Amino acid sequence: MSEGQTIVESADNSSGAVKVDVDRVLADINDNIYSGFVEHMGRCVYGGIIDYEDSNGLTNDRGHRTDVAEALKKMKMPVVRYPGGNFCAQYHWLDGVGPKENRPRRVELAWLNEESNQFGTDEFMEWCEEMGYEPYLCLNMGTGTLDEALAWLEYCNSDGNTYYANLRRKNGREKPYNVKYWGLGNEIWGPWQVEQDTAEHYAKKAYQWAKALKLLDSSIQLVACGCTGFDKWDIEVSQKLIGMVDMYSIHLYTSNTDYYKNVTGPAAAERGIQIVSKLLDLAKITENKPNASVKVCFDEWNVWDPAKAPGQHGAEQIYDLTDALAVASWLNVFIRQARDVSMANIAQAVNVISPILTSKTGIVLQTTYYPFVLFSEHMRGKSLNLHVTSPLYKGPTEGFEGELHWAQGVESQIALLDVSAAVNDKTLTVAVVNRSLENDIAAKFAFDGSFKSDVKIWTLYDDDVSKKNTFDSPNAVVPKESSSSFAQISSSGYTFQKHSFTMLQFTLENK
Repeated sequence: MSEGQTIVESADNSSGAVKVDVDRVLADINDNIYSGFVEHMGRCVYGGIIDYEDSNGLTNDRGHRTDVAEALKKMKMPVVRYPGGNFCAQYHWLDGVGPKENRPRRVELAWLNEESNQFGTDEFMEWCEEMGYEPYLCLNMGTGTLDEALAWLEYCNSDGNTYYANLRRKNGREKPYNVKYWGLGNEIWGPWQVEQDTAEHYAKKAYQWAKALKLLDSSIQLVACGCTGFDKWDIEVSQKLIGMVDMYSIHLYTSNTDYYKNVTGPAAAERGIQIVSKLLDLAKITENKPNASVKVCFDEWNVWDPAKAPGQHGAEQIYDLTDALAVASWLNVFIRQARDVSMANIAQAVNVISPILTSKTGIVLQTTYYPFVLFSEHMRGKSLNLHVTSPLYKGPTEGFEGELHWAQGVESQIALLDVSAAVNDKTLTVAVVNRSLENDIAAKFAFDGSFKSDVKIWTLYDDDVSKKNTFDSPNAVVPKESSSSFAQISSSGYTFQKHSFTMLQFTLENK
């Protein structure tokens, strides 16, 4: 049994069932699960969201790519994390403010590149305001200091007559930006980090940083640097920071050249969320913080195969249909775990393991773009507890880089019919990934609730699971919209094509 739904194994590999009761509400879905991430990595910033050297009429007067902006707006991301990622462990925010001609060009060690600092705090805030995003800044807890972090918070949020608030005014911004979300470092547990640290030392340091930052601005929300949910780091850090932070970050990427390992990889993320939520509950008891409210912030997730898209070379992975199914399964995880997840940030917004790729003359929307847009558009409101009958996958399941067999043994029932559901005051939407490579699955539906006749259907499918969207063939894999009736589906069910993603939307009666 997976939290969020009951799973029963079906009698054969081509049949299933879904029972939906609109009154069996799990939790409110936080819109912030559809958030994004911008890092100074590869072409995410320069040549991605901005292009100061554009000669093709694709930017506005601020250098923002307008075609990218149009595509991003359809993703409806409420929050965007910045400037990293690994990049932030060596990033000094003062390098990126003030007159651009005076900004230093630095060597950056995260991705072995050079950083011009032509895009910094004020440019990011300006872009967020133009796009309608809430900014989320990740602090440098590698080479940075607490004084530097406090100065950045003052620069962004203070309306006082103080040095850094006045520096912001001098740089052209009178009113504070009022940045709400602040991350206490990034992946500090990782051996790839500049200034990697132990859990014990990080927890002590983060405790003091949190105390000082909230003295300066008590309205902010702080995000602790967790690991994956499968590491001793999470035991130590969750215990020490309960009551001092508002969210606890975990990261995971999944990908594999094997079809089944790729599409079932997100099961590891679901188990990680469940483990961390229990660790946070335990910390409330052991640290005598019964009223502490700390949610999971999954602020880096995606399908990423570093062998195909090395980070030092910009990580521009070209996604196929299989990857799109994995992304849809990732999003199903966040819907099912809505009780515990308050934010999730797909990495990254443009070019870098992104749903959007740019060239000098245009963009292509990758296969992974479409499930994200459909979820963000339709899967809002309240998450429902479902009863699902499905064939089960019982093979090995691997996480990032094929080295971490997290899901195997900890998630004993991986349904090939991967389902989540959301209800609001007008509609019920059911998202289904048929992860079977070989079989269509005919699913019976049982409903508790009253619905109007028309049912909208979106399907992402191709005979070839390796099919990709490219600049030469940008619409090779796109959703197809169709319709059915409530009477048809409730009486005869619905057949989900093999290796497909389907979204069914029902309209509630008398709404």
